[in-house]
This record gives sequence, C-alpha cells and structure tokens, in this order.
Amino acid sequence: MAPRSFWKGYLKLSLVNCAVSMVPATTESEKVRFHTLNRATENRVVSRYVDSVTGREVDEDDEVKGFERGEDEYVMLEDDEIDAVALESTRTINIETFVPKDDIEWIWYDTPHYLTPSDKVGQEAFAVIREAMASREVVGISKLVMYRRERAVMLEPRDNGIILWTLRYGDEVRDPKEFFSAISSEKSESGYMQLMEKFIEARSTPWDPSIVDDPVQDRILDMIAKRKKTKAKKKAPAKVETKGPSNVIDIMDALKKSLESSTK
Repeated sequence: MAPRSFWKGYLKLSLVNCAVSMVPATTESEKVRFHTLNRATENRVVSRYVDSVTGREVDEDDEVKGFERGEDEYVMLEDDEIDAVALESTRTINIETFVPKDDIEWIWYDTPHYLTPSDKVGQEAFAVIREAMASREVVGISKLVMYRRERAVMLEPRDNGIILWTLRYGDEVRDPKEFFSAISSEKSESGYMQLMEKFIEARSTPWDPSIVDDPVQDRILDMIAKRKKTKAKKKAPAKVETKGPSNVIDIMDALKKSLESSTK
C-alpha cells in the first residue's frame, strides 16, 4: 500500500502547471524501535517538559518557541505567528532555472522525495515538464517551503515521475580543500596501479540492494521473536573478540595476494 502524500501543491513552469503530490523516497518505518520502560513495573516511561529554574512541569499551553538573542534573553514566537509567514513557495514549485545534472555535486543532495501528478487532468502537463528535462539532460531548480524553512530543491526526471531533492544550505557544506589539500598528490607506481586495477576488476559485481541490509536489526528481531516464545530471562550476550587488520608493509605483496584470492 502506497504511503499517503505529506505535501500537495502545484508544479509550475511558466504558464504550464499541474497539481502534484509528494512523499518521502525513504522510510524508517521498518526500523526496530524501543520504548523506555520502568524495569520494576514494566510500564512505559513518559517525558515531560520541566522549567529549568523552578523545576516545575510546564503545561502544553504554556510552551512557546524562543530565539536566544543574548544570555538568558529570548524572543518568543507563537506557532501561528510562524505559520503566518507564508510564501508563494509554500504550495507552488515554480521551476526558476535549469542546470546540467552533473554540475551539482552529490554533497549538495539532502533528502529525496517522489513527486507525482495528483489527478488525471494534470498528467499531460506533468509529462511535458518531465520529458523536456530528460531530453535536454538537465534538472530543474526551484524554492519550496518544507519543514517551516524555504529550501532550494532540485527536480530530476526519473522513469515516469520526478525525484525532488532538497538541497543543503551553503553553510552546511564544508570545503573539501580544508581536509584534502594536505594529502600528497604524488602518482602511484605503475606496478601498483596495474595490480590494483586487476583486483578491482576481479571484485566488480552488479549492484545488489542486499548489500545495504542491516544484519544487526535482523538479529535483534530474531532475539525478540525467541523472547516472545520462551519469555526467558535476559542473558548478557557473549563477547566476541575481533582483531583488526595488521599493518601492511609490502603493498605489492598484499595486492598480489588479494588478486589471487579474488580470481580463485
């Protein structure tokens, strides 16, 4: 069953527009989640907001957002005041410009969403915008209010739909030169390179999504299933000693051994 859309609005390109809906492209609903319990009673523990000075619990009606402008000094804003700062981009994805997809480095990509037409009437307009971008091998750039902040977003045609990526803010991306400039740019010896290339070729396989499975979660689910059946007392898991790799002194010898094991 497809998840419900969390955003509905309009996709606009000049005079062409259509109604669209959007859902996150990723989900964490399958993750194992735990509640914090009182060991003595097995009742759930609940969290409450407490005044940091008086120590008294704060009623929900008295909770308000505050922006710190000085030491122990805040500007308070109500939720309705924040919501009132409405922009056109709250409900309209107005494509402002197009850029070659390869011009945007991966590090700017933040969160992917699936964008689809929300009714049959808008499917033709949606398809025209999608196919035009695909034929020119470009992506659309727009602004959109999401999670109470206006963000730059990238629209990438994919199959019959469009993937909308939120893009990171400029102050969130660190300059790689600060970290990589001190690394030597000296070229490796040709002998090393040839062996490494053969090693990579021997280990190359098509992408398989099972590579990113979470074995730890599978083990936890298995443990939970066993506890449901046996209701046994909790036992401390046995410690497994792991040894890290030893320092490799002879790179050529290590590459040869790696290549031999891969070809076998």
